[in-house]
Amino acid sequence: MKSAEIREAFLRFFEEKGHTRVASSSLVPANDPTLLFTNAGMNQFKDCFLGLEKRAYTRATSSQKCVRAGGKHNDLENVGYTARHHTFFEMLGNFSFGDYFKRDAILYAWEFLTSDKWLNLPAEKLWVTVYASDDEAYDIWTQEVGVPAERMVRIGDNKGAPYASDNFWAMGDTGPCGPCSEIFFDHGDHIWGGPPGSPEEDGDRYIEIWNNVFMQFNRTADGVMHPLPAPSVDTGMGLERISAVLQHVNSNYEIDLFQNLLNAAAKAIGCANEGQASLKVVADHIRSCGFLIADGVLPSNEGRGYVLRRIIRRACRHGNKLGATGTFFHRIVAALAAEMGDAFPELKAQQAHIERVLQTEEEQFAKTLEQGLRILEQDLAELKGSEIPGDVVFKLYDTYGFPMDLTGDIARERDLTIDEAGFESAMAAQRERARSASQFGLDYNQLVQVDSETRFDGYTATVGSAQIIALYRDGEQVSSLNEGEAGVVVLDQTPFYAESGGQVGDTGYLEGAGVRFDVRDTTKAGGAHLHHGVVSSGSLNAGTSLRAVVDDSVRDATKGNHSATHLLHAALRQVLGEHVQQKGSLVDSQRLRFDFSHFEAIRPEQLRELERLVNEQIRHNTAVEIEVTDIETAKAKGAMALFGEKYGDQVRVLTMGGGFSVELCGGTHVERTGDIGLFRITAESGIASGVRRIEAITGQAALDWINQSEEQLRQAAQLVKGSRDNLLDKLAAVIDRNRQLEKDLEQLKAKAASAAGNDLAGEAQQLGGMNVLVKRLDGLDGKALLALIDQLKNKLGSAVVLLGGELDGKVVLVAGVTKDLTARVKAGDLIRNTAQAVGGKGGGRPDMAQGGGTEVAALDDALAGAAEWIAQQ
Repeated sequence: MKSAEIREAFLRFFEEKGHTRVASSSLVPANDPTLLFTNAGMNQFKDCFLGLEKRAYTRATSSQKCVRAGGKHNDLENVGYTARHHTFFEMLGNFSFGDYFKRDAILYAWEFLTSDKWLNLPAEKLWVTVYASDDEAYDIWTQEVGVPAERMVRIGDNKGAPYASDNFWAMGDTGPCGPCSEIFFDHGDHIWGGPPGSPEEDGDRYIEIWNNVFMQFNRTADGVMHPLPAPSVDTGMGLERISAVLQHVNSNYEIDLFQNLLNAAAKAIGCANEGQASLKVVADHIRSCGFLIADGVLPSNEGRGYVLRRIIRRACRHGNKLGATGTFFHRIVAALAAEMGDAFPELKAQQAHIERVLQTEEEQFAKTLEQGLRILEQDLAELKGSEIPGDVVFKLYDTYGFPMDLTGDIARERDLTIDEAGFESAMAAQRERARSASQFGLDYNQLVQVDSETRFDGYTATVGSAQIIALYRDGEQVSSLNEGEAGVVVLDQTPFYAESGGQVGDTGYLEGAGVRFDVRDTTKAGGAHLHHGVVSSGSLNAGTSLRAVVDDSVRDATKGNHSATHLLHAALRQVLGEHVQQKGSLVDSQRLRFDFSHFEAIRPEQLRELERLVNEQIRHNTAVEIEVTDIETAKAKGAMALFGEKYGDQVRVLTMGGGFSVELCGGTHVERTGDIGLFRITAESGIASGVRRIEAITGQAALDWINQSEEQLRQAAQLVKGSRDNLLDKLAAVIDRNRQLEKDLEQLKAKAASAAGNDLAGEAQQLGGMNVLVKRLDGLDGKALLALIDQLKNKLGSAVVLLGGELDGKVVLVAGVTKDLTARVKAGDLIRNTAQAVGGKGGGRPDMAQGGGTEVAALDDALAGAAEWIAQQ
């Protein structure tokens, strides 16, 4: 069976068992700060398992795209060198949310794997593991399924702590957890390896193909296991692994899906496909890079973008090892789209965008490599001994993406070695920093969990009656909140909009007989709206009826900004092109912020055209149309989804300007476009490679901004003794005058330096058989001191010169060494030593260097110490 056929068979099997087929979620987890990337099929159902969300179904099946290349789950360094490690993989899964449990999960897995209607694997080739104390699962396998005891393995706590086992799964240190039961396939005794639990289990003979996770407990911070009221099931089977089994190969890279990508990679690089590890790296990495970019991740220097950049650069390095010249990686995207685009249409829809991002990053990396080579050359010029220090190798790798093996090649050419142990030590420290900075320590029991749902009626009202159904203080449910206490109020119905899709939550107040609660923010937990705030008077009690009042002025301003965001999105696609996609947004009462994909700064005339288009729609004052329908009907209407929004079975389609903008959105909006009043762009900037940001304001805020700008213009005209009409001419005259004065000043400084050079040359002294001049000269900047250094070196012929002085409260240092003396004294070393003495740093070439510091009072002693240091060289 081909990989695509296996994927479809799995989903169809579980559909026949009453499961709802659910599309793969994005690789960027929605509203989940604990995950860098989606790394398991259960991620999108996490709130269902936690009891924070209820869906229309209790059984689900999916083929989830996953990435493990950063954070806690990181397979990056193993990719290409093992048979089954990948940065990107597909996880086939079936899930039960309090419906069936161990028996059905086990029987379903066995039927799909062994039935001649489905995969028809030989039962005698399958081994099964259970958690050591899970007698229930063991009995189901042996007594009902009929797996013989000799192919059953109990795995206990083999990771050094209670419940720390290959066969015990946990969402985190706290929260839902439970025993696992894994199914292994035996490839046969012609391959080395032992069964699970044996000393040879890391071999390739026995391969895990299915994992049944039985969420049975909730672990609290004290380590106590509390039985879950509704035990659930999370199972997973890697598509690549099962494809290898069914296609009778021992490596995932030999399956049909990878063979096509390997051939495409070999063609793009210009090499043969001979199973090289580097070629496997490239074929693997094009999948993770293509899917990440399609899901909105772009290369950057932090977070998800940094991981993507590392993967791209790793692919480029391995392509270079195979002989690639120029850019090649982006040329494999077409093969990826052809191979997986039917199952994941976003690859075909964004093929051109993915190719452009990758090509831009490849070109940038080529420049980075050149820069790394220059830095390496400088470090080698100052090297003492024959070994390149590990911290230098790591700096080149971490800062410039310079691979250690390339540094090693250059070292060997010069009869040098590299400090591999020091490099590995620095790498280990970096990994530890990354682990410490990761956000996987969330205590799921601290989340507010509400069984009830809040009915939201804020689309049509900002005032309403409601009843308190739950109160929380510090994450714990309480029966009352007293005056002065901060907490969370959950109502049976509310007009307060909860933060979602880039729009901030509403503010306002709740009031009843003798009590008032000031609402400072509103968020969601599952289907419940959480009103965060403080009791300003009286006491709140569960069951109390209240009047809920949203701050009208804040809501109205927010609505105007949110509706303008939709108009801006549509205008951007008209002005810049259809490649524009939203990458993030923030909407509150003060402003709107919109992030989108685009590869260059927006020209002033384009910004003016954007403003013209949006304000034109505002002046048309058309009614804003809202329709509630199913997701497929909405897509058929051409509705675009907004970044960060979580959509259910029913969605709101927002149409503005008679079709000018059609998008899915659950936020609050104006009734007519004219209600926005006025739209004004205040800033445009780049925030990441290929991502731009526009900030804008609307309504009264836009009018205030224009008035403020007019006042600043008036004041500027007064300063140059002009008017609004001739301000530009007056400013041009002032700038021309300043330029002439700066030019005159530079000429005066040059004359002064020349005169000073003639005088200073005579102050040089003999130290260690060398002409040495160390002098303090205050009031000169680095440029002037460098010019003076050149003059002194020319006059003295052979000399070491160090000049330092105070300028604007800081120390400026410059050193120069004539070529004949750089073997004894290096200017970079001289500056580094001197700068440390004045609380600063510096460096440079052996013949010229500069630096500075903050401790002016220490300058004289530092210069004296420098003279002593030179004499000792």
